[in-house]
Amino acid sequence: MSRQKVRKIKITKGEKILYSLAFLALSSTFLVKIFCSASIGNLNIMVEKLKYDVSTQSKKNESLTMQVNELTSFDYVNNIVKEMGLAYNNENIIIIND
Repeated sequence: MSRQKVRKIKITKGEKILYSLAFLALSSTFLVKIFCSASIGNLNIMVEKLKYDVSTQSKKNESLTMQVNELTSFDYVNNIVKEMGLAYNNENIIIIND
């Protein structure tokens, strides 16, 4: 039986520093990726909420525009004028062009 010499691998101080820095860089990369993904997820949720709010407000604005158009229509105004006992006089109407 022959004995083989067992060699011990010596790690120098510089190699230890390099390995430590590599491990630190790798672990910090994973942490940054996780935090950035969470941040992007929160931003996406906020964007969806804002889109919903904008669409809701747009529908309200559309409804109010229809009501304004209905209330300012000639027929509606003419009926109100007749109810108040006033007469429609074409001579008093002034048209202003931009």
